[in-house]
Amino acid sequence: MALRALDNTMPAVVEERPKKVAKVAAPAAVRAASPGSGNRKKKNDENTSPKATGAAAEQAVEYIPSEELEAAAHPKAKAAGLVAELDSKDWIRACEALNDARRLAIHHSALLNPILEKVMLAIVKLMKNPRSAVLKTSIMACTDIFNSFGNLLSSVSDASFDKLLLLKASQDKRFVCEEAEKAMRAMAASMPPLPLLKKLKTYVHHANLRVRAKAAVAISHCTARMDIEAIKEFGMSALLQVAAELLNDRLPEAREAARSVVGSVHGAFAKEAAARGDKEEEKEEGAPSVAASWESFCSLSLPPISAQAVAKIAAASPQ
Repeated sequence: MALRALDNTMPAVVEERPKKVAKVAAPAAVRAASPGSGNRKKKNDENTSPKATGAAAEQAVEYIPSEELEAAAHPKAKAAGLVAELDSKDWIRACEALNDARRLAIHHSALLNPILEKVMLAIVKLMKNPRSAVLKTSIMACTDIFNSFGNLLSSVSDASFDKLLLLKASQDKRFVCEEAEKAMRAMAASMPPLPLLKKLKTYVHHANLRVRAKAAVAISHCTARMDIEAIKEFGMSALLQVAAELLNDRLPEAREAARSVVGSVHGAFAKEAAARGDKEEEKEEGAPSVAASWESFCSLSLPPISAQAVAKIAAASPQ
């Protein structure tokens, strides 16, 4: 059989395959200039630009500490237009108005006093604003107004002021909680304790355990400021019952506040016993006479288990 020539098995010329060219993404400017893309670019700008501007403006809002707030340059003019500025739809103007309210409260309280109720209502409205800068500045305004006008706010705070502060102090946002707690302390330290205590009592049974805890702390601060007559007017037994409920709360903050309330009630009870002449009996028979009277009072006011717990707290506290 004849052999086939090897030269015929391979082609004479081997053609090279064309190399693939990598695709390069078109620049943003080219895509923006492509047909039909103009409307999309405009829509995106409308969506993103206000967010960037709002964030920058919110960062520009300055949170000035109370001690660094200077007096207003034109206090009478500021007071005249304050309520309208607080009601402004421009949140930056509203923040500026809140700082003006703080300046008037600290340095020009006589000018703020006639419009105090309207200003408080406007601040309550701003405390519901979802924007962080407005919320924080409004709570700072609460603190300054409490410090300056706390003794006058018994009726004004009916406008859900204490409720809002309790809710804000119970939030997850740390900066809101810190400012709200400052305002709560100022409220408890400056407002008449008896009417405030009557309002705070309703929050002992609140479903939110953080609200209960913040209310318990405020109750303890109020009780510590009350004299014997105020405690008796509220009711020693009623106050002891509030403390006993909070002793079983889930949060340590509430339980610690309850112990403080028990200590305040026990102190008032001991003073009342001394006023009745029990002090003389104590000199003759020793300290157990007052302790026995206290245990008897707890047994009459509380269920047996709660009475024992409250009596132990008073016995363990330093006299």
